[in-house]
Amino acid sequence: MDTRGPLCVGIDPHAPLLDSWGLADDVAGVERFSRTVVEALAGQVAVFKPQAAFFERFGSRGVAVLERTVADVRAAGGLVVMDAKRGDIGSTMAAYAEAFLRKDSPLFSDALTVSPYLGYGSLAPAVELARENGAGLFVLALTSNPEGAQVQRAVREDGLSVGATMLRHLAAENAGAAPMGSFGAVVGATLGDLSSFDLDINGPLLAPGVGAQGATAADLPAVFGAAVRNVVPNVSRGVLRHGPDAAALREAAARFADEIRAAVEA
Repeated sequence: MDTRGPLCVGIDPHAPLLDSWGLADDVAGVERFSRTVVEALAGQVAVFKPQAAFFERFGSRGVAVLERTVADVRAAGGLVVMDAKRGDIGSTMAAYAEAFLRKDSPLFSDALTVSPYLGYGSLAPAVELARENGAGLFVLALTSNPEGAQVQRAVREDGLSVGATMLRHLAAENAGAAPMGSFGAVVGATLGDLSSFDLDINGPLLAPGVGAQGATAADLPAVFGAAVRNVVPNVSRGVLRHGPDAAALREAAARFADEIRAAVEA
């Protein structure tokens, strides 16, 4: 991110976006969309976040496109955050982790989004495999969807909210790591003042919501406070709506990166 700019761009080939690009909502359309995004941006954007569901809906052929997309991003030197939000227990969680966090897997990603709401301890197989393979996790902690507060802001018997508890677990995973650990949290950029939460987890904070969801780069310091330099702002529609023109995609990504850099370094 220091080299390429502080931006994560989603790869979200959902039907309305494909249509706006003049592409069919089929495997060929998804492949053309994904290839265009990667070819346009892989040399200048630090992080890409494919949304696995938009590929998986086409079965094995869609997953094959996802595999190629991951390989193309990594070949161009970009980082891949697989947005799959996996969460389960025991051997099932271990199998999910092997799909995305084992180096010889065709879907191996630099990080995987995971859901801890079967208990943080249920993520142990993914934590272990991420450590073994030099990868990381982004754990859902304080998400931007309105429904999330029902669970994430519920208060436990010890007085901590569930979301704050997840942040505390991540801080423990990252203790002693330098310059920071590889176990991050998903924290929505649209949530406003989060000063009541300790976001200093010594790890990255994946922040969806910049762009089409209403948050701006200028909002980031107020939301994240002193932790703002560890934020990985995710922009999807704000960049992707400028396709399929490659130059327009690059211009949009560069603009967001410049705005974020100015806000974070102010």
